[in-house]
Amino acid sequence: QVQLVESGGGVVQAGGSLRLSCAASGRIFSHYAMGWFRQAPGKEREFVSTINWSGSSTYYADSVKGRFTISRDNAKSTVYLQMNSLQPEDTAVYYCAAKLYIWGTAAKDYNYWGQGTQVTVSS
Repeated sequence: QVQLVESGGGVVQAGGSLRLSCAASGRIFSHYAMGWFRQAPGKEREFVSTINWSGSSTYYADSVKGRFTISRDNAKSTVYLQMNSLQPEDTAVYYCAAKLYIWGTAAKDYNYWGQGTQVTVSS
């Protein structure tokens, strides 16, 4: 079992930045690929970014490429999402998720989820 807790959400002006953190506990963190997903009001949950178990490989949705950066610190059992140049379209609840070893973009393949943290971008 893995428990995930997100933090760092908030309200920011368009063009601003936020850094989300996801702290994990319960199992060896380095065994898991990690992902960030988001869900806006009235929308389906969508993939944002993923990182492999070692942090050597990352992948991003087209909508956030060049603006968001995912990283992880296995010694701290924490994954991060640095979000720059935020737009109102980025407003959503952001979820951290864990998947054993191999990275993925499908929410249904992830085993563990955090409670979500709200990100609101005002124009």
